[in-house]
Amino acid sequence: MVGFVGRYGSFVWMGIPFAAPPAGEHRWRAPAAPAAWTGVREAIAPGSACVQYASPFGGVTTAKVNTAVGSEDCLYLNVWAPRTATPASRLPVMVWIHGGGNSIGAGSFYDGGNLATLRDVVVVSMNYRLGPFGWFRHEAIRASATSDVERSGNFGTLDLVRALEWVRDNVAAFGGDPSRVTIFGESAGGMNVLSLLLSPQARGLFQRAIVESAGVRMADPVLAEASADGPSPVANNSSNEALARLWVRDGRATDRADAKARLATTAPAEIAGYLRAEDALKLLEAYQPLPGIGMIRMPLVFADGTVLPSDGPVERLRRADGWNRVPVMIGTNRDENKLFMFGDPRWVRWWLWILPRLRDPERYDVTAEIMSKMWKANGADQLATAMRASGAANVYVYRFDWDEESTPLGTDLPRMLGASHGFEIPFVFDHFDFGRDGRALFTEANEPGRKELSTAMTSYWTAFAATGDPGRGRDGALPEWPAWSAPPRFMVLDTTAGGGVRTSPDTVTRESVLALVESDPRLPTPRDRCMIYHDLVDWTDAMTRASYDAKCPDLPFDGYPWGS
Repeated sequence: MVGFVGRYGSFVWMGIPFAAPPAGEHRWRAPAAPAAWTGVREAIAPGSACVQYASPFGGVTTAKVNTAVGSEDCLYLNVWAPRTATPASRLPVMVWIHGGGNSIGAGSFYDGGNLATLRDVVVVSMNYRLGPFGWFRHEAIRASATSDVERSGNFGTLDLVRALEWVRDNVAAFGGDPSRVTIFGESAGGMNVLSLLLSPQARGLFQRAIVESAGVRMADPVLAEASADGPSPVANNSSNEALARLWVRDGRATDRADAKARLATTAPAEIAGYLRAEDALKLLEAYQPLPGIGMIRMPLVFADGTVLPSDGPVERLRRADGWNRVPVMIGTNRDENKLFMFGDPRWVRWWLWILPRLRDPERYDVTAEIMSKMWKANGADQLATAMRASGAANVYVYRFDWDEESTPLGTDLPRMLGASHGFEIPFVFDHFDFGRDGRALFTEANEPGRKELSTAMTSYWTAFAATGDPGRGRDGALPEWPAWSAPPRFMVLDTTAGGGVRTSPDTVTRESVLALVESDPRLPTPRDRCMIYHDLVDWTDAMTRASYDAKCPDLPFDGYPWGS
């Protein structure tokens, strides 16, 4: 196989198939082995991104936002290795799982060359099926499944398992050690790392895990096929609702009610044949993306009882036999939710389409603070505590605090964005070139601090990949990172100007965050508190819709944002 030398001097191989194209009759099947080839294969360009909507956040920007793009022939991976690596090197392997709400993104968006070269590791990234191609349940598809694994509907998860099997079988040829594999991912990628920690099919395929800014909600399989007439907003993109829209679009029914009536009397084999024959991009267009983002809000990552446990992830992590127990690093960013608030017209007004200004700075601050604390409680502290309760000793928690963005034309980006969702990724890869938007964040003025923090983070991340303990970093020169224990402490990751890399006892729980909503003087009225509660229901499972209705009877959930 022929690769090339990348921008950071590493060896690079791109577009290596790890599974056969899951198209046609193979759509919604477990991934199969790719076709063999003879002779020399060029691996110098990434494979196609999986089917998705174009988005400014997913790395697939070759079309107008929310335009269907990509291919089902997309199960490819990429490898970066130091130029000194040989099959005898046995270097730590770091397998990156991209985020994007499990509905957008591509593994090739991130350049692993600098991490590989500077820290002497082999970096792997991959694509996996997204949205309705990666997570899909319908009785007609289950009827034609060949195993309980296929009946799970978790096809994107199975793609990740297949990619790890490829790593196990092949990474030694690139200089990697198949017995020292670390999986790491951010956002939905972090959720997917959690799913692999919980999946029996992934057992033994990795030896460490890094979870960055993950959500923890897995979908009820029933919700995947639910009616949009119910209370869940994601049910509008359930398989049955999407199928009804397809039936109407193709002239098989006059409207939604007619489609549902006709589908109820159609043989499952006919429905399955229709779904597998439909053009992939046209099938995607039956799902409604979020405006300007490309992500699809739909049931994803099913607690099916075969690929993923049917009980909750926190409960499963408390059990010694409930998960693939390996050393874990886990953390969140201090201002996670600001990324999403920044793009929301409820919070930010844009003058002349180029100058963002906060509508209500104080309310922005308190909402972001509480929502981000809840993200930490859900996505880091409670999970680490559960893992520790299972007997796991090597669990390490962090919070990323960097907020030294520029202030172009008086725009206070440190306040508006701060240590926002996804902002730690460039520091982990020591790669800050993300086009125009990246240049607005990462400037010449903040470069010294960025490089200082990135050096520390790559040192910790790769020390963990090498040994299962971040310790004092790969160079042994950093503060000791303590394991999560009683009383728990976590590592704050920041520049010297921001207080430096240091430990903190400032842990949070769901209960402490909910108590903060009730006691914070910045939220003096029921309306102020209910607006926070609404977002907690919408974004997390820390509060139920029933709890909201009981607390806020005078402010109907569906009426939000009540004129703000």
